[in-house]
Amino acid sequence: MNAATVRIRLEPMSVEAEVAQGESLASALPPFGVEFPCGGTSLCGGCGVRVLKGSLPVTGPDLLVFSAAELENGWRLACQAHAETPLVLECGQWHMDILTDNSSISMGCKSGLGIAIDLGTTTIAAQLVDMATGNVIAVETNLNPQSSFGSDVMSRIKAALSGSDLTTVVRQALRQMIVKLADEREQEIAEVVLVGNTVMHHLFAGLDVEPLAHAPFQSPHLGAQCFAPDELDWPLPSTCRIRFERCVGGFVGSDILAGTIAVGMTGADDLQALIDLGTNGEIAIGNRHGIVCASTAAGPAFEAGSIRMGMRAATGAIARVSFLGDEMRATVIGDVEVRGICGSGLVDAIAVGLGRGKILPSGRIADGSKLFPVRAPVVLFQADIRELQLAKAAIASGFRLLLKHLGASADSVQSIYLAGAFGNYVQAESAIGIGLIEADIGRIHARGNTALRGAKMLLLAENDPILPTIEHVSLAADPGFQDAFMDCIAFPKMPAAVSK
Repeated sequence: MNAATVRIRLEPMSVEAEVAQGESLASALPPFGVEFPCGGTSLCGGCGVRVLKGSLPVTGPDLLVFSAAELENGWRLACQAHAETPLVLECGQWHMDILTDNSSISMGCKSGLGIAIDLGTTTIAAQLVDMATGNVIAVETNLNPQSSFGSDVMSRIKAALSGSDLTTVVRQALRQMIVKLADEREQEIAEVVLVGNTVMHHLFAGLDVEPLAHAPFQSPHLGAQCFAPDELDWPLPSTCRIRFERCVGGFVGSDILAGTIAVGMTGADDLQALIDLGTNGEIAIGNRHGIVCASTAAGPAFEAGSIRMGMRAATGAIARVSFLGDEMRATVIGDVEVRGICGSGLVDAIAVGLGRGKILPSGRIADGSKLFPVRAPVVLFQADIRELQLAKAAIASGFRLLLKHLGASADSVQSIYLAGAFGNYVQAESAIGIGLIEADIGRIHARGNTALRGAKMLLLAENDPILPTIEHVSLAADPGFQDAFMDCIAFPKMPAAVSK
């Protein structure tokens, strides 16, 4: 048995890892936040790292993904590499801010401490809450360690059906977060509430995900799942109540259920909408009289996962793009050297390109080239623009079909709440400009992590809240979906008129 180890240093955050010599970077790096969007198949090119010290041989998949100049500059696919010698690697995706909701909720009527958890496909956010006051005591965030099996829910389902254990890995990650949150106060924790989409719900609970692998994407196990601490190997008192809240249907989980509570939709008289703009786009429209919801496969474009020079909203990412006179200006997170472009920057760039006539409504680059420069060295490829078209069409067509299901018009929706990290940072003008949202700017409101806020409200509620009927609509089964989707692919012919 080879007991030799090598040290890997990840920059720019100066994180070091000791790994077994010869170990695959695909298995060694996920605990440190490095993601493998396609599950290590080399198909997406999203796990690129640059060798600063040491060496990694060029592999066949490297030749397909990187240019000769990029290979010469040290770029390699981490999923194809093994740690044979000490390495210093530059990894632009390593550090990112994870959205939380630190506001207090003045509905505390319980005693003891509680934990609210938003278990997202990409990120995890957890908060320790004083249930008597509703105050947040501590916060922990992390990347979901399941990302080593792929960035989207279908990749996770495929991995689970192939025999990979995605349940233990996420339970252990949450165990570590709970220990940090509690800070030796574990025995005071009386309740834990988790929310997440249907796949996260099933994988955490150890439920069969096979029904979610194919149409009609309906599982018979959508109810709330309750656990004792010893079932999860969590160091909490035996009396602690742990529950993963119920899902709604399809891929619409308790994160959207919690979100509707957080924005007040469940008690509103006016028609409202909640849109979670992520890889698994989720939409809910309704009020206290009833809510309809749906999920739509937007893909990873909003998080820049399928964009050639895309990256998470991390240090070095272009997050804002605008024109000053005839010059395109880009704002970079951290005000450092440009590494790539994140989702909000992507939407901005295409919106200003449309506004200046540099990108046509068809999505074609106006000068006939295949490249749209943003800020050196970042450019958008024609295929990148197409990816965003498909993503925004999925959301826009889903919104239209839910309105049709209600017999309502877009003008009848009084408030549209955008949830999630992308929804929190995308500029409403740009979202309107590309046709992602068809509404006046005054009705669009960013609400951050509504799933976590809703989880806190469920945690603090003395009784289960009385909710309106929530109906899941399967867009894939709607005979009008394909036509609606095709109608939404093109960008608006003229930039949408907006007012501040």
